[in-house]
Amino acid sequence: MPNRLADATSPYLHQHADNPVDWYEWGEEAFDLAKTQDRPVLLSVGYAACHWCHVMAHESFEDEATAAFMNAHFINVKVDREERPDVDRIYMDAVQAMTGHGGWPMTVFLTPDAKPFYAGTYFPKEPRGHHPTFMRVLTGINAAWHEQRDEIEKQAGTLTEAVRQSLPPAPQALGDQVIPDAIALLEDRFDRDKGGFGGAPKFPQAPTLELLLRVAADWHDAELRARALRMLTKTLDEMAAGGIYDHLYGGFARYSVDAIWLVPHFEKMLYDNALLARVYTHAWSLTDNAEYRRVAEETLDYLVRDMRHPSGGILSAEDADSEGEEGKFAVWNWDEFVEVTGEDAAVMAAVYGVSEAGNFEGATVLERYTPLQDVATSFGITMEELRSLRRRNDERLVTKRRRRIPPAVDDKVVAAWNGLAMRAFAEAGAALGRPDYTAVAEGIAGFIESEMTRDGRLLRAWRDGRVSGKAFCDDYAAVATGLFALYQATGEVTWFQRAIYLTDQLIDLFATEDQSGFFATGHDSEELIARPINLMDNPTPSDNSLAAEALAIRAALTGEAHLERHIAGVIEAAGMLLGRHPTAIGHLLALIATSPLRQVAIIGPDPAEMLETLRERFRPGHVVAMSAAGEAPVPLLTDRTAIDGAATAYVCEGFVCKLPTTSADELRMQLEAHLGSTR
Repeated sequence: MPNRLADATSPYLHQHADNPVDWYEWGEEAFDLAKTQDRPVLLSVGYAACHWCHVMAHESFEDEATAAFMNAHFINVKVDREERPDVDRIYMDAVQAMTGHGGWPMTVFLTPDAKPFYAGTYFPKEPRGHHPTFMRVLTGINAAWHEQRDEIEKQAGTLTEAVRQSLPPAPQALGDQVIPDAIALLEDRFDRDKGGFGGAPKFPQAPTLELLLRVAADWHDAELRARALRMLTKTLDEMAAGGIYDHLYGGFARYSVDAIWLVPHFEKMLYDNALLARVYTHAWSLTDNAEYRRVAEETLDYLVRDMRHPSGGILSAEDADSEGEEGKFAVWNWDEFVEVTGEDAAVMAAVYGVSEAGNFEGATVLERYTPLQDVATSFGITMEELRSLRRRNDERLVTKRRRRIPPAVDDKVVAAWNGLAMRAFAEAGAALGRPDYTAVAEGIAGFIESEMTRDGRLLRAWRDGRVSGKAFCDDYAAVATGLFALYQATGEVTWFQRAIYLTDQLIDLFATEDQSGFFATGHDSEELIARPINLMDNPTPSDNSLAAEALAIRAALTGEAHLERHIAGVIEAAGMLLGRHPTAIGHLLALIATSPLRQVAIIGPDPAEMLETLRERFRPGHVVAMSAAGEAPVPLLTDRTAIDGAATAYVCEGFVCKLPTTSADELRMQLEAHLGSTR
């Protein structure tokens, strides 16, 4: 018989609806019952595409004896971290304070007033290394609750104070060398053989790539631009060749379990793919490397084909497992691969690194480490012949793969991640000349407006016509930046006006009183044991970096000087992190690298040539407003006039403009003048 999670909107909670555990959702009902019955709360946090969450569920939460003990001695609360990032952040701080590390599933034991006193992640059913079994943890906590209550209360107070103290350090002024110093620190940590930063498991770290991209495109010093570009292109090349990229369907997995991007952890997340598609789009614009455009388009096409709801929103994630096995949907055994590719098997095996031994539990994760030219040469065929052969066999492999049972899809729509996707599609539509991508971005914007807004308040998540929870800071900031991108791609004032409305609410709901940053939760949200301020990226850009960027774009389009205090407050709050941990705060560094933003106003009929010049390369340090007549409500356009009735461009900084021009060549010179001078 289904438990009370059957009524939840979260797909992750639905996965546990048939557990024998008497689960509650996070809320007053659970904690009131814990107080009435004087029981500790067992808080379990995860997400739908989490492999180890599935493992612990199968081992323990589906086990009748374990469930019976949980039901007899605890009030059991299940939380989807993607719907409640505030709860996740607070109690993950407790896990890290107690254990020194974190991860999911997260298992935290709380007092009835929600204070943590014991925390961990995955606990196995049977002994495994140094990990205690889950039942041993349960029996120990139950005994301590009855026999050592004073110690538990003391531990809860200590941990709660640690969580509250995990707020940002004291503000610190920004040094002149913060960007050069960050690039130097990244070079020290850079994997020169395979790109990326750190060892196994290896994550794409899209915000760090965004920093490298913006420095490579827009920094005034050519030598630093070149250093950033080397790290960026090496990483993008290696990721696109490895198994972390899905060579048949498009899209990136969450991370690779090794240090060479070969074997992925097979779950695919919307936020990773939105962020990475945007990086590859602009890397193509910067370098003219056709491979980057291919990867960007294949990734965006994957989101449209496999993850887009018919109403316009983009779904959250694709699971790592199918038929109970990790990666089964994506990998190939030798016999099956040869059967599908037939007479072309030898060539295709060389293309994708397929072998009888395999590279993943006897099967093969497809990879593209061998350059296609080397494959063509070794088989004595031309590149055109190889491309034709590959296209033909890719179609066969895709057809075969579509007959497999696919992994489950987390079909909720999260506002923040759809904001990231909106921006990726809008900017790709403009940069790649793909109006179909622009239409996808418009569909996302319309979906959020019609389905995820109630009484003017943005909401966090949607699923099957039901919404859950008030939106958080990252939701407002990501959707606002997406809308600003959509306005700049289309010139449609509606998107600009909507972004202004959301950034007004962003300040009203989330800004600290002293304008030193933004809380994760609104002042109208549920009161928890702490009110987080998120400065670090993980794995999406942080709330505060997105908020600062949204306000920086708005200020560049409107000239509103009062917004600078909020932006400066975020940067000052992150000052210590900026100088020491560039991989933890890459998105804010990326904003700093392109500050202050310059403005381009294009007035007059037929602006196509001017827009083409503006978009011919990635220009992250500029915002654009356009109009046939220069009408409000975009202040950047106010009092701008067209020269002799022709499309006219004004390049400005701080609303102080250079001479207007009707020449595309002159516009290009004005746009790039800063690349050889001090910013």
